[in-house]
Amino acid sequence: DTATAGAESKTFSRWQALAMSKPSLSPLSCVAARFHPGEELVGKLVELVRENGLKAPFVMTCVGSATNVTMRLASAKAGSKNDIISLNQCLEIVSLTGTVSPSPANPHLHISLADADGRVVGGHLISLIIFTTAEVVLGECTALNFTRPMDEATGYDELTVCRRL
Repeated sequence: DTATAGAESKTFSRWQALAMSKPSLSPLSCVAARFHPGEELVGKLVELVRENGLKAPFVMTCVGSATNVTMRLASAKAGSKNDIISLNQCLEIVSLTGTVSPSPANPHLHISLADADGRVVGGHLISLIIFTTAEVVLGECTALNFTRPMDEATGYDELTVCRRL
């Protein structure tokens, strides 16, 4: 009946909120891939997640090089275009971390990049063209699902963690 369905919905929503605030243990599996020069890394990560049916994927490691990188800096506000930078030079991928929620395809990735002089810049990765290679290992929490619904408090799509049924 409608009252029962409404109560179940509220219970599920409350459970979801609890799941986000408490650590969730899960077995782990891995998927590794190498991407090639000229490919766009964020799109390739989303493709890798979809092709392998991953439900709770995260970046374990990534090494390689980049050119034509677009990232949002830490001071950016939701909807602001002023704190987005583009780097059009050869850069070394020093670090890549984050989650790649499969539905909607909305990764939350942070990257650190070093230039030829060793100077490092980092931020929220929007797009990146691979220069020579990107060697990536994704992990998946096989007992969980990741989604990224809009959080009105932050103005961004934020991670929601749920147990798989």
